[in-house]
Amino acid sequence: MNTLLYLAVVLIWGTTWIAITLQQEGSVAIAVSIAYRFLLSAAVMFLVLLALRRLRGISLQDHLFCLLQGCCVFGFNFYCFYHAAAYISSGLESVIFSMAVLFNAVNSLIFFRQRPSPNLLPAALLGLSGIVALFWQDLAATQMAPELLKGIGLSALGTYGFSLGNMLSTRHQRRGLDILSTNTYAMSYGALLMLGIAWLQGASFQIEFTARYLGSLFYLAIFGSVIAFAAYFSLLGRIGAGAAAYSTLLFPLVALTISTIYEGYQWHLNAVIGLCLILLGNLVMFSKPGMFTLRWRHTA
Repeated sequence: MNTLLYLAVVLIWGTTWIAITLQQEGSVAIAVSIAYRFLLSAAVMFLVLLALRRLRGISLQDHLFCLLQGCCVFGFNFYCFYHAAAYISSGLESVIFSMAVLFNAVNSLIFFRQRPSPNLLPAALLGLSGIVALFWQDLAATQMAPELLKGIGLSALGTYGFSLGNMLSTRHQRRGLDILSTNTYAMSYGALLMLGIAWLQGASFQIEFTARYLGSLFYLAIFGSVIAFAAYFSLLGRIGAGAAAYSTLLFPLVALTISTIYEGYQWHLNAVIGLCLILLGNLVMFSKPGMFTLRWRHTA
Protein backbone atom coordinates (compact mmCIF):
# COMPACT_ATOMS: atom_id res chain seq x y z
CA MET A 1 0.00 0.00 0.00
CA ASN A 2 2.84 2.39 0.84
CA THR A 3 4.34 1.80 -2.61
CA LEU A 4 1.05 2.65 -4.35
CA LEU A 5 0.63 5.82 -2.30
CA TYR A 6 4.23 6.80 -2.99
CA LEU A 7 3.88 6.29 -6.75
CA ALA A 8 0.57 8.19 -6.84
CA VAL A 9 2.15 11.18 -5.10
CA VAL A 10 5.21 11.21 -7.37
CA LEU A 11 3.30 10.84 -10.64
CA ILE A 12 0.52 13.31 -9.83
CA TRP A 13 2.54 16.04 -8.13
CA GLY A 14 5.30 15.62 -10.69
CA THR A 15 2.83 16.77 -13.35
CA THR A 16 1.05 19.55 -11.45
CA TRP A 17 3.93 22.01 -11.96
CA ILE A 18 3.18 22.37 -15.66
CA ALA A 19 -0.51 22.87 -14.82
CA ILE A 20 0.44 25.66 -12.39
CA THR A 21 2.43 27.31 -15.16
CA LEU A 22 -0.60 27.14 -17.47
CA GLN A 23 -2.75 28.75 -14.78
CA GLN A 24 -0.19 31.48 -14.15
CA GLU A 25 -0.13 32.35 -17.86
CA GLY A 26 -3.89 33.05 -17.92
CA SER A 27 -5.74 36.27 -17.20
CA VAL A 28 -7.22 35.15 -13.86
CA ALA A 29 -5.54 36.60 -10.74
CA ILE A 30 -3.31 34.15 -8.89
CA ALA A 31 -5.24 34.35 -5.61
CA VAL A 32 -8.50 33.74 -7.51
CA SER A 33 -7.06 30.68 -9.31
CA ILE A 34 -5.87 29.18 -6.03
CA ALA A 35 -9.22 29.93 -4.38
CA TYR A 36 -11.17 28.25 -7.20
CA ARG A 37 -8.84 25.25 -7.10
CA PHE A 38 -9.41 24.56 -3.41
CA LEU A 39 -13.09 25.55 -3.42
CA LEU A 40 -13.65 22.86 -6.05
CA SER A 41 -11.46 20.40 -4.14
CA ALA A 42 -13.23 21.05 -0.83
CA ALA A 43 -16.67 20.79 -2.46
CA VAL A 44 -15.80 17.40 -3.96
CA MET A 45 -14.40 16.20 -0.63
CA PHE A 46 -17.48 17.34 1.29
CA LEU A 47 -19.84 15.62 -1.16
CA VAL A 48 -17.87 12.36 -1.14
CA LEU A 49 -17.48 12.24 2.65
CA LEU A 50 -21.13 13.12 3.25
CA ALA A 51 -22.25 10.47 0.77
CA LEU A 52 -20.05 7.87 2.47
CA ARG A 53 -20.93 9.21 5.93
CA ARG A 54 -17.24 9.67 6.59
CA LEU A 55 -17.17 13.38 7.47
CA ARG A 56 -16.11 13.70 11.11
CA GLY A 57 -16.79 16.65 13.39
CA ILE A 58 -13.85 18.17 15.26
CA SER A 59 -13.41 20.56 18.17
CA LEU A 60 -12.98 24.32 17.87
CA GLN A 61 -9.30 23.96 18.77
CA ASP A 62 -8.83 21.41 16.00
CA HIS A 63 -10.61 23.74 13.57
CA LEU A 64 -8.08 26.44 14.45
CA PHE A 65 -5.25 24.05 13.63
CA CYS A 66 -7.01 23.17 10.35
CA LEU A 67 -7.13 26.91 9.65
CA LEU A 68 -3.36 27.07 10.16
CA GLN A 69 -2.92 24.04 7.94
CA GLY A 70 -5.06 25.67 5.25
CA CYS A 71 -2.91 28.82 5.40
CA CYS A 72 0.34 26.84 5.17
CA VAL A 73 -0.41 24.15 2.62
CA PHE A 74 -3.58 25.21 0.76
CA GLY A 75 -2.99 28.94 0.60
CA PHE A 76 0.16 30.97 1.07
CA ASN A 77 2.51 28.24 -0.19
CA PHE A 78 0.73 28.03 -3.53
CA TYR A 79 0.55 31.81 -3.67
CA CYS A 80 4.37 31.70 -3.59
CA PHE A 81 4.58 28.87 -6.16
CA TYR A 82 2.25 30.57 -8.65
CA HIS A 83 4.19 33.83 -8.44
CA ALA A 84 7.51 31.98 -8.75
CA ALA A 85 6.32 30.49 -12.07
CA ALA A 86 6.73 33.97 -13.59
CA TYR A 87 10.48 33.88 -12.92
CA ILE A 88 11.62 30.25 -13.17
CA SER A 89 10.59 27.14 -15.07
CA SER A 90 8.18 24.57 -13.67
CA GLY A 91 11.02 22.03 -13.61
CA LEU A 92 13.22 24.26 -11.48
CA GLU A 93 10.28 24.89 -9.12
CA SER A 94 9.95 21.15 -8.61
CA VAL A 95 13.68 20.99 -7.85
CA ILE A 96 13.41 23.58 -5.10
CA PHE A 97 10.33 21.85 -3.72
CA SER A 98 12.60 18.84 -3.15
CA MET A 99 13.98 20.74 -0.13
CA ALA A 100 10.83 19.58 1.66
CA VAL A 101 12.69 16.41 2.63
CA LEU A 102 15.17 18.49 4.68
CA PHE A 103 12.56 20.91 6.03
CA ASN A 104 10.41 18.00 7.22
CA ALA A 105 13.32 16.29 8.93
CA VAL A 106 14.28 19.49 10.77
CA ASN A 107 10.69 20.43 11.66
CA SER A 108 9.93 16.90 12.91
CA LEU A 109 12.90 17.20 15.25
CA ILE A 110 11.84 20.69 16.41
CA PHE A 111 8.12 20.07 16.92
CA PHE A 112 7.97 16.36 17.81
CA ARG A 113 11.53 15.55 18.96
CA GLN A 114 11.47 12.88 16.27
CA ARG A 115 14.94 11.76 15.23
CA PRO A 116 15.24 11.12 11.48
CA SER A 117 15.98 7.69 10.06
CA PRO A 118 19.72 6.88 9.82
CA ASN A 119 19.19 6.52 6.07
CA LEU A 120 17.68 9.99 5.64
CA LEU A 121 20.90 12.02 5.60
CA PRO A 122 22.82 9.91 3.03
CA ALA A 123 19.67 9.52 0.92
CA ALA A 124 18.94 13.24 1.02
CA LEU A 125 22.54 14.12 0.14
CA LEU A 126 22.45 11.76 -2.82
CA GLY A 127 19.06 13.04 -3.91
CA LEU A 128 19.89 16.72 -3.62
CA SER A 129 23.23 16.20 -5.34
CA GLY A 130 21.33 14.53 -8.15
CA ILE A 131 18.89 17.43 -8.33
CA VAL A 132 21.74 19.94 -8.62
CA ALA A 133 23.41 17.82 -11.32
CA LEU A 134 20.14 17.52 -13.23
CA PHE A 135 19.68 21.27 -13.45
CA TRP A 136 23.29 22.43 -13.40
CA GLN A 137 23.08 23.40 -17.07
CA ASP A 138 20.03 25.62 -16.42
CA LEU A 139 21.55 27.20 -13.32
CA ALA A 140 24.79 27.99 -15.12
CA ALA A 141 22.95 29.46 -18.12
CA THR A 142 20.97 31.96 -16.00
CA GLN A 143 24.10 33.18 -14.14
CA MET A 144 21.97 33.68 -11.00
CA ALA A 145 20.00 36.65 -12.38
CA PRO A 146 17.79 38.66 -9.93
CA GLU A 147 14.67 37.15 -11.47
CA LEU A 148 16.03 33.67 -10.83
CA LEU A 149 16.86 34.53 -7.22
CA LYS A 150 13.35 35.89 -6.68
CA GLY A 151 11.83 32.73 -8.13
CA ILE A 152 14.07 30.55 -5.97
CA GLY A 153 13.21 32.55 -2.84
CA LEU A 154 9.46 32.33 -3.45
CA SER A 155 9.67 28.59 -4.17
CA ALA A 156 11.74 27.97 -1.03
CA LEU A 157 9.25 29.96 1.08
CA GLY A 158 6.36 28.00 -0.40
CA THR A 159 8.18 24.74 0.30
CA TYR A 160 8.68 25.68 3.95
CA GLY A 161 4.97 26.47 4.21
CA PHE A 162 4.24 23.02 2.81
CA SER A 163 6.52 21.49 5.45
CA LEU A 164 4.72 23.34 8.26
CA GLY A 165 1.47 21.96 6.87
CA ASN A 166 3.00 18.49 7.12
CA MET A 167 3.66 19.06 10.81
CA LEU A 168 0.05 20.10 11.36
CA SER A 169 -1.18 16.99 9.56
CA THR A 170 1.10 14.89 11.76
CA ARG A 171 -0.44 16.62 14.78
CA HIS A 172 -3.97 15.76 13.53
CA GLN A 173 -3.10 12.11 13.02
CA ARG A 174 -1.43 11.81 16.41
CA ARG A 175 -4.67 13.04 17.96
CA GLY A 176 -6.59 10.36 16.04
CA LEU A 177 -8.41 12.79 13.75
CA ASP A 178 -9.70 11.59 10.39
CA ILE A 179 -7.24 12.70 7.71
CA LEU A 180 -9.84 13.16 4.96
CA SER A 181 -12.03 15.31 7.21
CA THR A 182 -9.17 17.53 8.37
CA ASN A 183 -7.97 17.90 4.77
CA THR A 184 -11.46 18.99 3.73
CA TYR A 185 -11.71 21.61 6.46
CA ALA A 186 -8.17 22.86 5.76
CA MET A 187 -8.85 23.15 2.02
CA SER A 188 -11.98 25.16 2.76
CA TYR A 189 -10.08 27.55 5.00
CA GLY A 190 -7.28 27.89 2.44
CA ALA A 191 -9.79 28.73 -0.30
CA LEU A 192 -11.55 31.31 1.89
CA LEU A 193 -8.18 32.87 2.75
CA MET A 194 -7.33 33.25 -0.95
CA LEU A 195 -10.78 34.69 -1.68
CA GLY A 196 -10.18 37.28 1.03
CA ILE A 197 -6.78 38.20 -0.42
CA ALA A 198 -8.24 38.47 -3.93
CA TRP A 199 -11.02 40.72 -2.63
CA LEU A 200 -8.54 42.98 -0.83
CA GLN A 201 -6.51 43.21 -4.03
CA GLY A 202 -9.60 44.22 -5.98
CA ALA A 203 -9.18 41.26 -8.34
CA SER A 204 -11.85 40.16 -10.78
CA PHE A 205 -13.52 36.84 -9.94
CA GLN A 206 -14.44 36.14 -13.55
CA ILE A 207 -13.26 32.73 -14.67
CA GLU A 208 -11.42 32.11 -17.95
CA PHE A 209 -13.51 29.78 -20.11
CA THR A 210 -10.74 28.19 -22.12
CA ALA A 211 -9.75 24.54 -22.42
CA ARG A 212 -6.27 25.36 -21.08
CA TYR A 213 -7.50 27.12 -17.95
CA LEU A 214 -10.45 24.86 -17.13
CA GLY A 215 -8.45 21.71 -17.87
CA SER A 216 -5.58 22.74 -15.61
CA LEU A 217 -8.03 23.88 -12.91
CA PHE A 218 -9.82 20.52 -12.95
CA TYR A 219 -6.56 18.56 -12.90
CA LEU A 220 -5.11 20.61 -10.05
CA ALA A 221 -8.32 20.45 -8.01
CA ILE A 222 -9.19 16.76 -8.40
CA PHE A 223 -5.91 14.99 -9.01
CA GLY A 224 -3.39 17.45 -7.60
CA SER A 225 -5.44 18.27 -4.47
CA VAL A 226 -8.14 15.71 -3.61
CA ILE A 227 -6.26 12.56 -4.61
CA ALA A 228 -2.61 13.54 -4.16
CA PHE A 229 -2.95 15.30 -0.80
CA ALA A 230 -5.01 12.41 0.60
CA ALA A 231 -2.34 9.97 -0.59
CA TYR A 232 0.53 12.09 0.69
CA PHE A 233 -0.86 12.74 4.16
CA SER A 234 -1.79 9.05 4.46
CA LEU A 235 1.80 8.21 3.53
CA LEU A 236 3.04 10.75 6.06
CA GLY A 237 1.10 8.99 8.81
CA ARG A 238 2.42 5.59 7.74
CA ILE A 239 6.14 6.22 7.20
CA GLY A 240 6.81 9.61 8.79
CA ALA A 241 7.31 13.13 7.47
CA GLY A 242 10.95 12.71 6.45
CA ALA A 243 10.46 9.55 4.40
CA ALA A 244 7.19 10.81 2.86
CA ALA A 245 8.84 14.06 1.77
CA TYR A 246 11.57 12.07 0.03
CA SER A 247 9.03 11.49 -2.74
CA THR A 248 9.58 15.16 -3.66
CA LEU A 249 13.07 14.26 -4.88
CA LEU A 250 11.46 12.26 -7.69
CA PHE A 251 9.13 15.03 -8.88
CA PRO A 252 11.77 16.63 -11.14
CA LEU A 253 12.16 13.35 -13.05
CA VAL A 254 8.49 13.49 -14.01
CA ALA A 255 8.76 17.21 -14.72
CA LEU A 256 11.80 16.58 -16.92
CA THR A 257 9.95 13.93 -18.90
CA ILE A 258 7.14 16.38 -19.60
CA SER A 259 9.67 19.10 -20.42
CA THR A 260 11.45 16.75 -22.84
CA ILE A 261 8.21 16.04 -24.71
CA TYR A 262 6.58 19.48 -24.70
CA GLU A 263 9.39 21.98 -24.10
CA GLY A 264 12.30 20.32 -25.91
CA TYR A 265 14.48 19.77 -22.83
CA GLN A 266 17.99 18.69 -23.90
CA TRP A 267 19.61 15.88 -21.91
CA HIS A 268 23.28 16.32 -21.00
CA LEU A 269 25.80 14.10 -19.23
CA ASN A 270 25.23 15.92 -15.93
CA ALA A 271 21.49 15.17 -16.21
CA VAL A 272 22.17 11.45 -16.63
CA ILE A 273 24.51 11.52 -13.62
CA GLY A 274 21.85 13.35 -11.63
CA LEU A 275 19.24 10.75 -12.54
CA CYS A 276 21.53 7.95 -11.31
CA LEU A 277 22.21 9.76 -8.02
CA ILE A 278 18.49 10.29 -7.35
CA LEU A 279 17.68 6.63 -8.03
CA LEU A 280 20.55 5.54 -5.77
CA GLY A 281 19.27 7.88 -3.04
CA ASN A 282 15.82 6.32 -3.38
CA LEU A 283 17.36 2.86 -2.92
CA VAL A 284 19.23 4.02 0.20
CA MET A 285 16.12 5.66 1.71
CA PHE A 286 14.03 2.52 1.57
CA SER A 287 16.69 -0.01 2.47
CA LYS A 288 16.98 -1.39 5.99
CA PRO A 289 18.19 1.27 8.48
CA GLY A 290 21.96 1.27 8.80
CA MET A 291 22.40 -1.24 5.96
CA PHE A 292 24.73 0.93 3.90
CA THR A 293 26.56 2.24 6.98
CA LEU A 294 27.31 -1.28 8.17
CA ARG A 295 28.56 -2.34 4.77
CA TRP A 296 30.81 0.71 4.59
CA ARG A 297 32.31 -0.04 8.02
CA HIS A 298 32.78 -3.71 7.12
CA THR A 299 34.56 -2.75 3.89
CA ALA A 300 36.71 -0.20 5.71
